[in-house]
Amino acid sequence: MKKRSKYKPKGVIMDTMAWLRAGMTRLEQCSASVTLKIRNHDAMNQLRLGTATHRNVDAIIDAMNVAEALAKRGTGAEWAAEIRTAQDHLLTLACRGVENGYRFIGRGEELKALNLGMEIHDAQLDAVTIRELEQAMDDVLENLRLRKMRMITPRKETTT
Repeated sequence: MKKRSKYKPKGVIMDTMAWLRAGMTRLEQCSASVTLKIRNHDAMNQLRLGTATHRNVDAIIDAMNVAEALAKRGTGAEWAAEIRTAQDHLLTLACRGVENGYRFIGRGEELKALNLGMEIHDAQLDAVTIRELEQAMDDVLENLRLRKMRMITPRKETTT
């Protein structure tokens, strides 16, 4: 069996000016912005109703991670503490949901923190360009690759 090469060629941008123009446009002018906001708010609504699935919680986690990355890059940096609080509540909610057989039900304080975090994320999306959002998403993927994020795992019971 022949060994596979690790070499992967880079993609070629055919129209660099169109690519640059697309990166400089505001995200709110793009139709993907509406789709992204609908996805996030639908996930929050499902969580509020107590019918959230694993995919809904993943959408909220993605939104909070991007909000943190955008804050670190300077967009909404004054809200970093509130974003971190929302992430903390989301972590406890997700861990509890995994322990309960993937049944995610938010408590009052958690929902309040997550709603504020989602409002901050919406404001960030209105303020950034497509390129800034891509850079923030790259930061999130890099942190995930380097395992700098807190992972959601069920708590192990220790018997002594």
